[in-house]
Amino acid sequence: MRHWLFKSEPSTWGWDQQVAKGDVGEEWDGVRNYQARNFMREMAVGDRGFFYHSQKERAVVGIVEVCAEAHPDSTTDDDRWECVDIKAIAPVKTPVTLDMIKTDLRLADMVLVKNSRLSVQPVTEDEWQIILNMSGSQR
Repeated sequence: MRHWLFKSEPSTWGWDQQVAKGDVGEEWDGVRNYQARNFMREMAVGDRGFFYHSQKERAVVGIVEVCAEAHPDSTTDDDRWECVDIKAIAPVKTPVTLDMIKTDLRLADMVLVKNSRLSVQPVTEDEWQIILNMSGSQR
């Protein structure tokens, strides 16, 4: 299993909306960045990810799971763009803010720290465990 981070502006698509989709999940659509699209092409069903609220909150707020591998993005007719479907697994016990992540030297090389604008990004196993511990979560 690999780990990922999915960033969303909560005013556009927030954690509560993701949770409301239940086990069916929802397309992670609208991504128009080649690197982010390529990361989604690498994902497998069962991969886990952090759900990250951007804008003002800038924090990991939940854990999601990939429930459908890369397929054409339904929001465009342009066949260059693909997306995965994700479903909510659980909220984190304590949100982990970007400031907390940047302060932890063990996370200095994390993509979120080095390229915070990328909407879909990989998370290493070590980064995953560190952030889970920071959040007080076990998944």
